[in-house]
Amino acid sequence: MIFSDNYFMNEALKEAQKAFDAGEIPVGAVVVSNNMVIARGHNLTERLNDVTAHAEILAITAAANYLGGKYLTGCTLYVTLEPCLMCAGALNWAQISKVVWGADDPKRGFSTFAPHPFHPRTSIGKNIKAAESAALIQAFFKEKRK
Repeated sequence: MIFSDNYFMNEALKEAQKAFDAGEIPVGAVVVSNNMVIARGHNLTERLNDVTAHAEILAITAAANYLGGKYLTGCTLYVTLEPCLMCAGALNWAQISKVVWGADDPKRGFSTFAPHPFHPRTSIGKNIKAAESAALIQAFFKEKRK
């Protein structure tokens, strides 16, 4: 089976849906190594009462535990929303090889603050399943405003 960015972003969207269903801002993430999802995460800031419990942070921790080390070289993070500056910093420290996101975040995304805070060897992909990612977030906030 051939896996693609679309395939793995669909997996991240499944995580985002879990967050949505739990009343969390619907952001989901997966970490992939050798075409295999090795870690998953979705926002848990409300449930854990922790502002750092972003999907990316939880996925980084799970991937590091899976691999038995703190560096994620050779791994790709797929996340449904452009990482914030905190998450971008964590991805830098993890030395992840690639970051791919769905929807841009013009209010809180890292690019609002810095052009590229990732590790120098990290490559970037964006706008994969952007419409689906944005639609889930928009539906969440529309529901909250009722």
